Amino acid sequence: MVEMNRRTWLQGAAATLTLAPQAWAKAPTGWVGLQLSQGRPAPGGRRFTSAAVDALIPRIQRRIADPALAAIFENCFPNTLDTTVWPGRYEGKPDTYVVTGDIDAMWLRDSSAQLWPHLRLAREDETLRELVEGAIRRQARMILLDPYANAFLRHESDPPLSWATNDKTEHHAGVGERKWEVDSLCYPIRLAHGYWQQTGDSKPFDAQWKEAAWSIVRTFRAQQRKQGLGPYSFERTSAAPTDTCALDGFGNPARPVGMIFSMFRPSDDACIYPLFVPANLFAVVSLRQLARMAVEVLHDAKLATEAEALAAEVERALEQYGKTHHGAWELSGPTRWTGTGTF
Repeated sequence: MVEMNRRTWLQGAAATLTLAPQAWAKAPTGWVGLQLSQGRPAPGGRRFTSAAVDALIPRIQRRIADPALAAIFENCFPNTLDTTVWPGRYEGKPDTYVVTGDIDAMWLRDSSAQLWPHLRLAREDETLRELVEGAIRRQARMILLDPYANAFLRHESDPPLSWATNDKTEHHAGVGERKWEVDSLCYPIRLAHGYWQQTGDSKPFDAQWKEAAWSIVRTFRAQQRKQGLGPYSFERTSAAPTDTCALDGFGNPARPVGMIFSMFRPSDDACIYPLFVPANLFAVVSLRQLARMAVEVLHDAKLATEAEALAAEVERALEQYGKTHHGAWELSGPTRWTGTGTF
């Protein structure tokens, strides 16, 4: 067997899954009964071990008829825990740093998505629950450090990632990259709400987390741009136009119709038109999750009212401007649809 690194393996898996069903019918005979080796690090080399996760893997494998698919599940499902988490303590409380792939930085979006598949097991595994709690607490600190940043570093004193050093934007120590993406502030709410729903634990949702929640609402409000362009701008010298924002870093123009402006997509590529429909749909759901938590966990009626009001305003704008018979992707103005692409 050829030993593969994580990136090569994932690229190969993605390419395989994109093959049309007809291609499988014409596949070479050697593909039938494909054998895949167990690819997890040895137990002593794993970053974190969850008894609940390790117990689940063989139970699921017994229900998978294809040995190759069973091996893929065993290799992939625990990969976040095996290779990307650094649990610790910060001011006496759980703290978890989650790297994104082969980049030593923690993306708000990616870290939330990486831990999401394990939430259902957190209620039966105290160490796993504490690991996720640590990530929620760290994400709150990250948002308070800079709500417009998408990636953060291991230590708050660390300089930016090498390719972000000369970006023309505000710089804060501990920020890896500062690409403003609406979904970056949605994912931490999704993770927090999912954690609370699965475990019933409210320990992570302290005064610091509440202040981060307020920061999310204030940032979304500022990026509706009803009172001007707001404080965020970003420019990068790059041969790729998708790596920077037009017009002095504020992005292509759009009318303030109630949606939230996003300068970048979840792919970290710049939006052509800044009223990015999928992220705004995500924001509506996330704000309503936050409103519920504000009432039932934080006991902050004002935050709940603000989050629900903002969700309703964005939803009305989406209903009015974000619909076509295909589905709008990005918008720039008050007409029924002036965006690019469909989904």
